[in-house]
Amino acid sequence: MRGFREVFDVVPDPRRSNSSHALPDILLIAFAALLCGAETCVDIAEFGEAKRDCLGQFLKLDHGTPSHDTFSRVFRTLDPPSFERAFQRFVSAFAATLERQGIAGPIIAIDGKSLRGAVDSARRTMPLHLVSAWAADHRLVLSQCRAHNRSEVTAAREIIALLDLTGCTVTADALHASRRTVSAIRARGGDYALIIKGNRGPLHAAIRDLLADPDAAQAASTSETAHGRYEERRAWVVPAPADWADRYGFEGLGAIVRIDSLRRVKGEEQTDTRYAILSRFLPPREALRVIRAHWTIENQQHWLLDVAFGEDRIHTRSDHCAENLALLRRLALNLLQHDPRKLSIRAKIKRAGWDDHYLATLLRQMR
Repeated sequence: MRGFREVFDVVPDPRRSNSSHALPDILLIAFAALLCGAETCVDIAEFGEAKRDCLGQFLKLDHGTPSHDTFSRVFRTLDPPSFERAFQRFVSAFAATLERQGIAGPIIAIDGKSLRGAVDSARRTMPLHLVSAWAADHRLVLSQCRAHNRSEVTAAREIIALLDLTGCTVTADALHASRRTVSAIRARGGDYALIIKGNRGPLHAAIRDLLADPDAAQAASTSETAHGRYEERRAWVVPAPADWADRYGFEGLGAIVRIDSLRRVKGEEQTDTRYAILSRFLPPREALRVIRAHWTIENQQHWLLDVAFGEDRIHTRSDHCAENLALLRRLALNLLQHDPRKLSIRAKIKRAGWDDHYLATLLRQMR
């Protein structure tokens, strides 16, 4: 637990200096509560009281466990950027441990997610919208940033500016296929694989013409069948014409990708053609893998946060509370993803709540 305390001890405490409970202790109790399925500050306070003996293995708790008012006050007033920087430091150390174990992966997916419950319908406010960076092969949330005014593109650039992207490939959907985002990725030492749609009119039209009649012999294909659905994908990759980077303003543009998809569900077929740009040439099979890996942010992060943690139904919305608790949920997801037990994330959350020994084992991994 020393690692957790050292990293989060530098987060500025928004309370008075004579507070009864140290900020890292409050964060640890809240984190443990979220590991066990807590959703609100009231849940966290009840958890702390119920699990006082278990938490006593790691904390002194001379003044007992904090009240729900204390948890609420802390998370409403805690500075999100400072909390996010501490989160990034902790995840970097965790990722370094995974690399030493031979678990590495250079694909970083960037995408946004709305917290649908974090909205004041009486005031007709928009839901809280968060953008995160996801290490696809690590299965780790690397960073989180609030999309102010729901500007997902701006939030994505803020995240990119904080990450060391050396040796990494950044993937994103068509919303992020802009010159400024590409330049931001290159400035941090990264490569990119970005979907291009009709919103990039001239470039999209040029790519479509260039790959209008590709050679079938040069394609790579994959297929899979699951849950009654059959999908087949075929990809072609060609070098980008030498003058395209300057003509269209995409720094480092190196290759163009076409992906044809066929999906068959209950006897009905759907076909689709997508295009992407790469900063370096990849063989077609590798290009398929990289672009396909982007969607793990949906089914291994966003879907799990909603289904296992119930994020979309949580109505916490006061001040910074929803944003700060969302960050702790992502830290909890990181830990549960890499716990070696052969259980679903939902089952691990249940087990942690029922079994103090299992919860203590999880918390000891935070060293």
